[in-house]
Amino acid sequence: MTRVLIVDDEQSICWGLSQLVCDMGHEAQTAASAEEGLEVARQAPPDAVVLDVRLPGMDGLEAMERFREILGAVPIIVVTAYGGLSTAVTAVRNGAFDYLTKPFDLRTAEHTIGRALASTRIAVERPATAEAIEQGQIVGASPAMQEVFKRIALVAASETCVHVRGESGTGKELAARAIHRHSRRADGPFVAVNLAAISPALAESELFGHVRGAFTGAEETRRGLLAQADGGVIFLDEVADIPLALQVKLLRALEQGEVLPVGSNQPVRSDFRVISATHQNLPALVAKGIFRHDLYFRLVAFEIEMPPLRDRRGDIRLLAEHFLGLLAAKSGQTPPCLSQEAIAELERLPWYGNVRELRNAIEHAVVLARGGVIAVEHLPPPATASMTAAAVHGEALPALIRQWTESQLDAQDVDDLYERLLRMVEPPMLKAAMAHFHGQCATAARHLGLHRTTLRKKLEQYGIEDE
Repeated sequence: MTRVLIVDDEQSICWGLSQLVCDMGHEAQTAASAEEGLEVARQAPPDAVVLDVRLPGMDGLEAMERFREILGAVPIIVVTAYGGLSTAVTAVRNGAFDYLTKPFDLRTAEHTIGRALASTRIAVERPATAEAIEQGQIVGASPAMQEVFKRIALVAASETCVHVRGESGTGKELAARAIHRHSRRADGPFVAVNLAAISPALAESELFGHVRGAFTGAEETRRGLLAQADGGVIFLDEVADIPLALQVKLLRALEQGEVLPVGSNQPVRSDFRVISATHQNLPALVAKGIFRHDLYFRLVAFEIEMPPLRDRRGDIRLLAEHFLGLLAAKSGQTPPCLSQEAIAELERLPWYGNVRELRNAIEHAVVLARGGVIAVEHLPPPATASMTAAAVHGEALPALIRQWTESQLDAQDVDDLYERLLRMVEPPMLKAAMAHFHGQCATAARHLGLHRTTLRKKLEQYGIEDE
C-alpha cells in the first residue's frame, strides 16, 4: 500500500492529514519531530513526505537534506505558517515538491498529496537518463515531418547549397544542424549567424572579416565567419535580411570559394557549405528587387520546408514528452507526466509561435507542476497571432483569414462576405500607407500597386482624406 509520512508537531494537523490520507486509500504515518520522522523513514520508507518547517529541534528545511539521503527522490511537501518568498525559495532550492501554507483547506492538501504520489508512480514507470535524450534531435512522426526527414537524408551527403524555409519557431536551425551532422563535413565547424541580428553597417566585417586599420576601431585583424566555417558549414539564418549591397560579394564568395576581408586586396581561401533559412518569401523579395535573383538561385539549389506546428498536430504530444525528457535529464529529476486534459489542450491550441512556443509552454508547466502531473491550469496563456514574428511578416494572415471565413460561412444569410472582408482590411492598410509616406498619394499608390486615381477614390470612400 502507498505510504505517506506526516511530520508536524501540531497534533491536530497530524490527525487531520492522516484522516485525509486514509480517505484517499493510502497508509498514513506520523511523527512530531524531524528526528522522529527520519527514524520512521529508515524503518519503513514512505512514498511521500509532508514536512512542517517549524519543528522542535531540527527544522524542516534542514531535515529535507537528511530525508533525501534516506529516501532519494521521494517527493517532500513542505508545510509552513510563514509563507514568505524566502521560505518558498529555500524550500524549492532544497528540492521540495510543493509547499502548503497554513491554514490550508483539505481539498488543496488532497490535490497536492495526490500529485506527489502520482509523481512517485511515474518515477517507477518512466526513469529518464541524459544519455537517452538527444538535445538537437528533430522530433516528429507526422507525414509532413517524414517528408522533411527524407529531404534531409537526400541532401546531407551532397555539397549542394540548401535553403530551409518556414515560420519562426519551426526548427529551421535544427534541420540545418541535422544536415551538417549527417554530411561528410560533420567533423568540421558549424557556424551559425542570424543576419537579422547584425547591423547592416557591420554585416560585411562580420561575414568577411577585416584587416587592421580597415576602418575606425579596427585595431586588429579579425577572421570573418565565412573563413571560420572553412571545412564545415555556415548557417545563414534570416538570409533575407542581408543588405543588398553585400549580396554581390556573398555570391562571389560562394562561386569562387574565397573571402575578401574588408580593407584587404588579398582573398582568403575558405571551403564552406552554405545552408540558409528565412521565414520570409524570398521569391517575392526577388520580384521587388530587394533580393538578387542570381544569389537566390545559388542559395536555393535545394529547398526544405519546415511545416508549422498547426499542420502537424499529431506530433504535439510527442514533442511535449520529448521536452519533458530534456528538462528532466538536465535537472537529474524524473520527468513529470501530462494529464489527458493537458494533452487535449495542447493539441487544440493554435501555436502561432510553433515548436518554440510549445517548448516554452512545457518549461512553464514543469515549474508549476513541481514534478507532478501537468494539468491544464499549469499551462501558460497561448500566444496570439499579433505577438509572433510570423504575424508581423504576414505568415499567419492566410490562416487567420481562413478561420474568419469559415466562421462567417457557418452563419446564416451571408451573401456579401468578400465586400465585408475588403471593408475590414482596406482602411487600415490605406491609413498605414498614407501615414508612412506622409500623405503623398502618388508614392503610396505606387507601393500599394494601385493607380493614383483608384487610391484617391478609396480614400474618399472610407473617409480617410478627412482625417
